[in-house]
This record gives sequence, structure tokens and C-alpha cells, in this order.
Amino acid sequence: MQPADLRSPQKVAELLAVIRAEATRLLQPLTVMEVCGTHTMSIARYGLKQLLPPQVQLISGPGCPVCVTPADTIAAACHIASLPGVLLTGFGDMMRVPAGSEKLLDAPADKVQVVLSPLDALRIAEEQPQLQVVFFAVGFETTAPLTAVAVQEALRRDIRNFSVLNAHKTMPQALRALLPGSRATALLCPGHVAAITGADSFSFVADELGFPSVVAGFEPVEILQALLLLVRQQLGGKAQLQNAYAKVVRPAGNPVALQLLDEVFSPCTAAWRGLGEIAGSGLAFSEKYQQFDALARFAVPPQQVAEPKGCRCANILRGELSPQDCPLFGKVCLPQQPVGPCMVSEEGACAAAWRYGGVDA
Repeated sequence: MQPADLRSPQKVAELLAVIRAEATRLLQPLTVMEVCGTHTMSIARYGLKQLLPPQVQLISGPGCPVCVTPADTIAAACHIASLPGVLLTGFGDMMRVPAGSEKLLDAPADKVQVVLSPLDALRIAEEQPQLQVVFFAVGFETTAPLTAVAVQEALRRDIRNFSVLNAHKTMPQALRALLPGSRATALLCPGHVAAITGADSFSFVADELGFPSVVAGFEPVEILQALLLLVRQQLGGKAQLQNAYAKVVRPAGNPVALQLLDEVFSPCTAAWRGLGEIAGSGLAFSEKYQQFDALARFAVPPQQVAEPKGCRCANILRGELSPQDCPLFGKVCLPQQPVGPCMVSEEGACAAAWRYGGVDA
């Protein structure tokens, strides 16, 4: 199917007609959680929530890596950036997330720099050996392999003024902690993460947790095809994992990327905004690469930062509330002056809701 076909109004209408017809036989609503920021934006962009029948409900979970990075970690980044001789680099969204009264964007221009990848940060370190260059690494299994490549290259080329503030997280253990007891009754599995880890990495969602689950692409037709599969699983009274994104996602994932992750990282406990500490959900540097851990290199003291008063990002990330349920949304919290990370990031639920007309996202 060509890209234009995946946005075809005719195909969208046909799929919606089938979903509406079959959803009338559901005995209870199907509440589907998506845990990928690109899904969040696509669903809002194409108004899919408003097109679906009331029996099929969509809620957002912790799919935005910027959003789930806790304020304490951002405060640690601000501390590192304040040290003499240090340049803190990272993605643009991270520079705008508040940590109490601080954010990286407020640091002097010579102390922080936006980069597009950790390899850009490594290049800066090589070109400016008088600086200690730190890359603020966030993201799930999708972006962690590139961080792994950067530290491997730093070791190979003996670039000693490069280090990483490592806030990488992995999705499976977070889902194990989140889904039981949540509002969700089914899962739209993240296509980008699954492209690395493989569709089979999400088999536990159905096999162990009992949630119907489908790996989905990101165009409206692909999302609706996945939702139809979830409706049919619910009607059949069964929970299984289905891969509706087989053109990109293989059962066992990307072996090269997975080997990189195994070589450079080890599972560890990680703190998630809204979810707290989750064992096995983080990626710490393995012994061979611990020299690149910025927290250890700069002896960063523990940071404790309170969440902004009135902000409901934590509840939104757990799928408990929608952006409009937050008393700050569209009033105090706006894209040009965000209070919480869900309004900062391009993949945040609040940013999606605001960008596409203020509708529920």
C-alpha cells in the first residue's frame, strides 16, 4: 500500500464503518491505550478519537520519553550544565522542560547546546578537547542504540572528555507495572520500539497480563486496522498479540541494534514521571562503559524537585486523565510557556491536544 493510500479518506471511511458495525456487539467498551508519542500525535492529527464509536475509546499512556523523564533528572542536568568547563548537549525538547524554577534553556548559551544525535555531541567533544561534553540521553529502545554507538566510538577513539547523562528507559517493565489496574483493556503496541525489540517482545501483554494487543503503524489507515483487530479480539473473547506493522516490525526485532544494547547496557531500576521507580526498566552502562556515566564522573548529588502545583502530567501519563482534565491546560500551561512536560514535547498528549484544535487527546 502506498503512503497516500494510508491516508485515503475512502479507506478511512470504510474501516470506520466496519469498526462501528462490529463495535455494536461489544458487551463493554474497549479502552485502548497507546504508548508511543507518534501514535499520540497521529491520533490527534487525524481526529481519530472523534471518529470512533463510543464503544471504542483511546487513552494515552507513557509513550513520550521527554514526558516520563522526572524533574529530578532534569535538575541533575541543570547541575551538570552549571559546572565550569562543561557543555551540556541534548535534544531541543529537553531544554524546555521545567525542573522547579530551572530549565536548561535558561542556562548561558555557552553552557548548553541542542544536538540532533549523540554522535553530534561526540564530534563536539573531539573538536573541543578543553570542554567536558555531556550528552543528555533520553528515549526508549528506539534511540538507545545510537547512544550505545556513541560511547563505543568514544572508547575506541579514546575521547575522554565525553560522557552521558543516561536517562534511557525500556517499555516492557513499565507496561507490567502500569497496565494491571489501569483503565486500559487493550494495548496499541509502539511500532518504533517494536522495530528494535521485535513484536514478540510484547507477547507478555496478552499471554501474561491478558490484554489484547496489536503492533501498529502510524498512518490513520494503519491505526484503524489495528483497532479493528482489537475489536475482533474482544468480540472473540481472546487476548493475543498481532503484528499489523509487519512491513517494518519483525518478530525478533533488529538483531544489530539488540546486540548493541546488550553490549553497552545492563537493566537497572529507573524512575519514571508518573509511575515512580520500576525495577528493570532502565538501561545502565555495563562495566566496560561506566567511565562514560556523567552522574558518576561529576559526582552529581541526588536532586529532589517537587512537581508543579496543579500539573496533572503524572495522571495523564498513567492514562487516568485527558489533557482537558488538567486545570492548567490552555490557561496557565501553553506551548509558549509550558508548565509540564506533556505540553513541552512534540510527542506529549497535551501538546497534541493543543496543536490540533484543543480537542481531547
